[in-house]
Amino acid sequence: MPEQQQSVEEQLRERKRELDMMTAIMQVVGGANSLEAVLEQLSGTACTLLHAETVAIPILSSDHAHYSYRAVVGRQATQLPETELPISEGLCGWVMRNQRPWWCGTLDSLDEDDRAKWQHESGNLIVPLAGKQRSIGAIVCLNKLDGEEFDQADLDLLVMFASHAGIAIENALAFDALRMSKNTADAYRMRLEKLNAKLIQANNELQFLTVHDALTGLPNRALIVDRIGYGIHNAARNEQQLALIMIDFNDFDEINQTVGRGAGDDLLLTIGERFAKLFDDNSTVGRLGGDEFALVLPNTGLNRALEVAQRITEVLQQPVDYAGQEIKLRASMGISVYPEHGDNASELMKCADEAMFTAKCNQDTLQVYSAEKNPDNDDHLELTRDLLSAIKRKEITLNFQPKIDLRTGKLVGAEALARWSHPLHGEVSPAQFVPILEQNGLIAEFALQVLDMAVCYCKQCERAGYEISVAVNLSTHNLSDEQLPDQVEDVLAEYELDSHRLTLEIAETMVLDDYLQSIEVLEELSDMGIELALDDFGTGDFSPGDLKRLPIKQLKIDQSLVSEMLTEHDDADTIQSIIDMAHSLGFETLAEGVETEAVLTALGEMGCDLVQGFLISRPLSNEEFFLFLKNCDWIVASADAA
Repeated sequence: MPEQQQSVEEQLRERKRELDMMTAIMQVVGGANSLEAVLEQLSGTACTLLHAETVAIPILSSDHAHYSYRAVVGRQATQLPETELPISEGLCGWVMRNQRPWWCGTLDSLDEDDRAKWQHESGNLIVPLAGKQRSIGAIVCLNKLDGEEFDQADLDLLVMFASHAGIAIENALAFDALRMSKNTADAYRMRLEKLNAKLIQANNELQFLTVHDALTGLPNRALIVDRIGYGIHNAARNEQQLALIMIDFNDFDEINQTVGRGAGDDLLLTIGERFAKLFDDNSTVGRLGGDEFALVLPNTGLNRALEVAQRITEVLQQPVDYAGQEIKLRASMGISVYPEHGDNASELMKCADEAMFTAKCNQDTLQVYSAEKNPDNDDHLELTRDLLSAIKRKEITLNFQPKIDLRTGKLVGAEALARWSHPLHGEVSPAQFVPILEQNGLIAEFALQVLDMAVCYCKQCERAGYEISVAVNLSTHNLSDEQLPDQVEDVLAEYELDSHRLTLEIAETMVLDDYLQSIEVLEELSDMGIELALDDFGTGDFSPGDLKRLPIKQLKIDQSLVSEMLTEHDDADTIQSIIDMAHSLGFETLAEGVETEAVLTALGEMGCDLVQGFLISRPLSNEEFFLFLKNCDWIVASADAA
């Protein structure tokens, strides 16, 4: 009876252990979701159920090539490696490869070599872990707390435990994979939402930039056209008027050159801000491009438009402070009104633009569009518009006419002559377009543009081995500008050209217009080493006393005298007098318009120093002049070229 009672008690203990195990497994399956939590609970439960010193759970990699200890509890928790081990190594690897449990009884089933190899592991109990889909790893029990070996009952219990634990771990792995996928999906969704937000923002910005000026933020041409069309629609429905004012700034390119393009942009931004504050919400002010603005005034007739234009003028009269420098702005405005001047946006803009351009040509502040057409005036306006556009796009080119020194027979330089090839009218004479530039106040800017091109080309000739000088004509506006010497010095420095290689030509009338100011500017240029020439001499009223005060080096005899010198004795006498007077004052003389050998011979006999004209060569393009230099026997060549 005592033995039977003991057996029954032992069975009851085993059943209790199994029940405890099942309860623990159910708690794990029902309570824990993450893999780490499941492994921690399973290893702790196994340690309690098996009375083991240490329990570890190694997990196989997805390719079943490696395993690593993911959970360890007990005394040897810190001794087990955390890195991955190949499945070919260790007793755990043996168990997972063979899918067989290991306990002390396993030694009896091994051959002699394997028994010797694993003899020292006899105190361990290892059972493979498998889920419904694949092998997962193993559960390892190291040494019993009471010093006994793990027996068959322990093995059976751990096998039963492992069968349920494997499913729990597999579920946890699936849950972790699902959570990782969810996290990845959430992260992707968040990135997608951020990208979508950026896309919406970019789309909004693109839509804004489509109808707004990037610099000022004001409506651009497209939106102005739309507002005009919308305003005309309302005006027609309500029997109202609509006014359009177009504004274009004068000499803005000159401002850009003086203070820099970045400062010019800042000025446009300031102007835009001033305009935006000036008008109510019903009106629309925008930038059409460059330095051109437009103002749309709904329910507005001509009288109120004129009042608004006056307010604009007052605003523009207030100087703009930039870096401590006051910059004054001038503008020309054109006004058109619906329905008098057009019944659509295109017509109103065309009329306002023509009125503005007329104001600019007449150097007026404001012009209202007039429907009366003057064909000659229209042609002049068209030519002026095309010329201003050509200047802005730098479409004016240069030709170069050679100069010969009669004393040496050498080619010593060339005069730079502006040329404009109109796309419809062909070559336009400087006699036509220079007065237009003077009328529009662009001649000074144009002269500096020519100076830049001429100096650049002279430097190219120097690099090719030809030491020649280049002559450039100045305008009255240049000569009255105190900044001219600095501007010329900047151009010479930019291309690294010696100042003695530049000749600046001025007309008699230019000096007479403001004698004292002209002398001051000319003296500064002369001090820089620049050669100065008095152009078209012989047609004005200069006296020898006036000439003595000018820091010039050369008198250019007007071609009107040269062309008639062999038939008009008075012209020949005048030329001889000019040559004699120039030499007495220490000046050189240059005769323009030499077209025959007889004239050339006569000038040589008179003692003229330099000549230019069709006999030597007509004005040549850049490429033609280079060919002329290469094929000419009387060139002053540099040492490098020699």
